[in-house]
Amino acid sequence: NKFALPSHLTMGNFTSLGGSHSSGTKKSGAEGSGLASYVSALIDQTLTWNDIAWLRKNTRLKIVVKGVMTVEDAVASVKHGVDGIWVSNHGARQLDTTPATIEVLPEICRAVAKKVEVYVDGGIIRGTDVFKAIALGARAVFVGRPVLWGLAHSGEEGVYNAIKMLNDEFVLAMKLSGCICIEDIKPSFVKPAAAFRSKL
Repeated sequence: NKFALPSHLTMGNFTSLGGSHSSGTKKSGAEGSGLASYVSALIDQTLTWNDIAWLRKNTRLKIVVKGVMTVEDAVASVKHGVDGIWVSNHGARQLDTTPATIEVLPEICRAVAKKVEVYVDGGIIRGTDVFKAIALGARAVFVGRPVLWGLAHSGEEGVYNAIKMLNDEFVLAMKLSGCICIEDIKPSFVKPAAAFRSKL
């Protein structure tokens, strides 16, 4: 789509770094989005699990691996010493027909068996979405689009209202489900659509 920032805008958090970071997406991509080209250039495709192991040996900081979508990657993450797993398909923009994160969340949570915390993003736009994610094993959720919608609508106040709405809806969902605390939210509260399809 040849996306590029207008000439009067810049990526403010990168301006002090100089080089390509300061211009960011000023130029459109040769074959598509300038933003996609810019981000792709920042990703080191040579990274392996050995780099996670090296990082673990050299820091006491918490390490969270984002983009885990399979049991195999979840198990490998735990093996290499991470502290958290972030189930994410990066907005489903990278791989066509990738599964929804909520679909793979339960099996990943079962596979790691609470050895590490599991987080999830993707499609979290209602308080009931938060409720379902917690029920299926997530420790926390991350929110993207609702925050941007709130920001576009009314700035900082819009972001606050979007987060407050999610929280209020989540609390209401807990009340209507008879849950007094987070620990009361169990997997049995969630049934996949396939469970209700006719057997005829």
